[in-house]
Amino acid sequence: MSCSNLTMWVSSSKPSFPDTSSLSSGSFINPFRAPSHNSTVVSPSRSSSVAPIHCGLRELRERIDSVKNTQKITEAMKLVAAAKVRRAQEAVVNGRPFSETLVEVLYNINEQLQTEDIDVPLIKVRPVKKVALVVVTGDRGLCGGFNNYVIKKAERRIAELKGLGVEYTIISVGKKGNSYFIRRPYIPVDRFIEGSTLPTAKEAQAIADDVFSLFVSEEVDKVELLYTKFVSLVKSDPVIHTLLPLSPKGEICDINGNCVDAAEDELFRLSTKEGKLTVERDVVRTETVQFSPILQFEQDPVQILDALLPLYLNSQILRALQESLASELAARMSAMSNASDNANELKKNLSTVYNRQRQAKITGEILEIVAGAEALV
Repeated sequence: MSCSNLTMWVSSSKPSFPDTSSLSSGSFINPFRAPSHNSTVVSPSRSSSVAPIHCGLRELRERIDSVKNTQKITEAMKLVAAAKVRRAQEAVVNGRPFSETLVEVLYNINEQLQTEDIDVPLIKVRPVKKVALVVVTGDRGLCGGFNNYVIKKAERRIAELKGLGVEYTIISVGKKGNSYFIRRPYIPVDRFIEGSTLPTAKEAQAIADDVFSLFVSEEVDKVELLYTKFVSLVKSDPVIHTLLPLSPKGEICDINGNCVDAAEDELFRLSTKEGKLTVERDVVRTETVQFSPILQFEQDPVQILDALLPLYLNSQILRALQESLASELAARMSAMSNASDNANELKKNLSTVYNRQRQAKITGEILEIVAGAEALV
């Protein structure tokens, strides 16, 4: 195509993640961006001038058809991601009653063991000499800076551990993280784990078995879980939680020891507004049955704790995988929404130029006919 000086809009009014200035080459790059004469990004709503487009009518028609087809694809990907976000969030919410009840059981068992000297490997706190960092990334691209922010967070955490003189090893979950660490052999990686389209308890158990063996054998003294926490449809935060040693009370704690277990979840549902499918947000609080304070255990509380803590470890990892998937789908939905808006704006600009050129051509032909008629008079 012989078009030159083609102006293409880049919309920046719908950020899906913070710090969008630090995107790597592996991040989502808008397919509608093209170099212009100015180095700054032009916003359609603020632009007062448009760079000239020098194309023939045929090239413009082909370009407009191409943009229309691309817009259809991005719209379809947006709706598919929106539907999957809903299913991913339902999986998170459906798993909350089990996790909440398990936390209450662990808390009550811990209350009975306050005065006893117990030896449970998963809650044993040791001086930290080596840390295992479980990094959860996505399997696909076209999702904005989702994978890039997780990897940047992992790099910062690795730098912190190096500054403290603590050894580390990586457990990578997800194809994007795997390809990143494979290209950097100087980063020690214990295991590469492929993700799946829908996290399952079996997949979470494979990760739990690996970190369990590392921690119990004292190869590592602490296990941290890095994943993307789903906040809202346009915001997701990479967070680091302490996975092992587990809290005896069943709390989820960050690397500073603060409890970060959320009490509310957000659900998204598709609806029709002004003839278009949109996504609306609902806040849902999960109700759990209160644990009876007079309940007594037939087995030894230490045995129950040994059985429940690995189960809770599995549930923590499964929840992290589900939230990471929901964040990835929300990021993809936002990225495809921005791409669709850019395509629509570009289509309008190309149509305007096409109509102007067509009118100019018709006017020129009329003038030629009039001039010829006058010459014959």
